[in-house]
Parts: sequence; C-alpha cells; structure tokens
Amino acid sequence: MVYEERNVWAGLIVSILVLPAYVVIVLQQAANRPVETIDWFPLMLWTIGIGIVATIVVSIVWGMIAGARDPEGVGRSDIRDRDIGRMGTRVEQSFLVLAGLGVIVLCAVGADVFWIANTMFAGFAVSAVVGGVARAVAYRRGLV
Repeated sequence: MVYEERNVWAGLIVSILVLPAYVVIVLQQAANRPVETIDWFPLMLWTIGIGIVATIVVSIVWGMIAGARDPEGVGRSDIRDRDIGRMGTRVEQSFLVLAGLGVIVLCAVGADVFWIANTMFAGFAVSAVVGGVARAVAYRRGLV
C-alpha cells in the first residue's frame, strides 16, 4: 500500500468513527430540549479537531509500521497517486457544492443557525467520506 493510499484509509477510518460520535452526542442532547438550544459549536470544533489529530496520528503510526517493513517505498508517490487525488477532489467538491446550496436555501428561509451550521458540517463529512471511498476504490480497481 502506497503512502497516499494509507492516508486515504486513515482519514476514512477516523471519519467513520468520529462523525457518528458527534451525531450521537447531539441526539442525546436533543432528547432533553429543542435542538436550537443545544450548544453545538464547541462540540463541532472538538469533533473537527479530534478528527484532524487522530487522522495525523493514525497516518504517522501506520507509516512507521510500513517503514519498518519497506524502508525504501514508504513515502513514494507517482502520477497515479496524483490522478487519484484529483479524481477524489472532484468527487468531494460536488458534495460540498450540494451542501453549500443547502446552506443557501436554509439561509433564505430563515432557518436557525444550528441547522445551517450542521448542514455545512454534514456536507463536509459526507464529502470527506465519499471522496475517501472514491479514492480507495480507485486505488483497488484503478481509474476508468
């Protein structure tokens, strides 16, 4: 497994663990009160921060393990990695555009800030997961 593919998998693993945790905590708070009164901002920042740090840590540890097995090939990238990265970015951007349009609609109808922020957060989350899946599939099956 090449360097870039390991990073893709690290991001996917962390996203699949961290994002549901955010949803569960918000839903637990929503059980007792209206969602508009939930203090979502610190929770969202912590989720983003933990996700970033965990992805970096998993990538580093996985890279160290891979480096012990194959010291020469641990950090190599090639044109295929660049092409897969570009394809994944295009997939991610399409979901970010959809999230942005959703945010614009919510702003137009005067929705609460909770819904606007969480729509954008969900867009980022879906974008990261779907883009990561697209990259992982491309690494395994190739670009078509």
